Amino acid sequence: MIPQPTAQQPLLDETFILQADATIGVDDPAAQPIAERFAARLRRSTGFALPMQDGAGTITLSTGGAESLGAEGYELRADTSGVTITAAGAEGLFRGVTTLRQLLPAKAEAGSAQDGPWEIAGTTITDTPRYGYRGVMLDVTRHFFTVDQVKKFIDLVSLYKINRLHLHLSDDQGWRIQVDSWPRLTEYGGSLQVGGGAGGSYTKEDYAELVRYAGERYITVVPEIDTPGHTNAALASYPELNKGDQAPELYTETEVGFSSLTIDKDVTYEFLDDVFREVAEQTPGDVLHLGGDEAHSTPHGEYLTFVSRATELVVKHGKRVMGWHEIADGELPAGTVVQYWGTEDPKAQGLAHKAVEQGATLVLSPANRAYLDMKYHEETPLGLQWAGLVSVEQSYSWNPATLIPNVPASAIDGVEAPLWTETLDDLDKVEFMTFPRLPGIAELGWSPESALDWTAYRDRLAEQGSRWEVLDVNFYRAPEIDWR
Repeated sequence: MIPQPTAQQPLLDETFILQADATIGVDDPAAQPIAERFAARLRRSTGFALPMQDGAGTITLSTGGAESLGAEGYELRADTSGVTITAAGAEGLFRGVTTLRQLLPAKAEAGSAQDGPWEIAGTTITDTPRYGYRGVMLDVTRHFFTVDQVKKFIDLVSLYKINRLHLHLSDDQGWRIQVDSWPRLTEYGGSLQVGGGAGGSYTKEDYAELVRYAGERYITVVPEIDTPGHTNAALASYPELNKGDQAPELYTETEVGFSSLTIDKDVTYEFLDDVFREVAEQTPGDVLHLGGDEAHSTPHGEYLTFVSRATELVVKHGKRVMGWHEIADGELPAGTVVQYWGTEDPKAQGLAHKAVEQGATLVLSPANRAYLDMKYHEETPLGLQWAGLVSVEQSYSWNPATLIPNVPASAIDGVEAPLWTETLDDLDKVEFMTFPRLPGIAELGWSPESALDWTAYRDRLAEQGSRWEVLDVNFYRAPEIDWR
């Protein structure tokens, strides 16, 4: 299984076998949708009826215990008599169901009826996450991805107990979320993508659907409006956001660091006030990401002024600030989350310390470990390599607790694996760069430090290949893994 559970013990001489007369029992109406989706999946692959019933069933989801394990923790027992998942609430049951799916044979994920048997070796599991933030970022600006494509991505990452989806919604190449008060952002700024092809954007209904769909899988959407750099799409859409009121052309290449909002114009903050308000209104999560990275065209003094004013606007609209680690050079409001994308760079590490000194917490996304768009090796046909080549082993073999020396454990919220899409123009390519590396990042965020071992993990990862084949995932068959 991935992530490795906190504690697991075998039950010798016990085997659970799912039979045609099995039932699914639920004792809490809040868990009914989780049970229904799980049953629907099993009905397709087993051909069994799997009726739902109140209370205990052959497979039982119960909220009658495990309160000490927190909102995401759960207990699971599989033996000859059945399977029981117990949690304090629906979120914990959902995490337990993802474990149960991995305990079942890979063919249980199939979209049509398969032959049995459907066996699970007897086991008990007690499981709770190491970190509360376990994220993946999808860049939908360099190349745009439709609602249905993002939904499939959500389905795949949710299997590994990911609980944050960071959507990078604006950049130089495109603006992807509707803002009623500034309609040209999507009408014009979202019209293209890298390479000059047709872009796209999410209406408010589209974004609401993504938020809903992710929420059903206990994933919180973190929207990012990247500022003050990475803003050419906005600048091209509205001349008044530029110095001299001269709009640039739309941009469809991949260089960074050339664009900037105009820091000393009142209209800049009127614009951000509107954008942050409308995005915040659509986002149930408590965080709004304002970017802040690679603002090379913004003079440093102006950048610090911008951070102060922009973060005030995020807080004004009821959200906590999240931003890339560069924002730590400015004054940060209480509750800020700083996303560290540095490597072993002393300057970046210094900014992380500066963030913590201000009371901010950190989400760790080291580019030479966690960036899913880095090439696996020199011959990888997709991706970039400015942060180095990132093999499956390298993406797994680091410890969030010691990545940045002398950062207290209490300052680390968790981990995130960003996927930038300069070279990725369809979902097959996204899957190829995401799998098999994302499950390792997910394990770093969930499993206890004592469980992290590359040799053991490599063997468990090998078992996932057959599951991905059934799920039609275009994963990279890394040669260092003995795929089953």
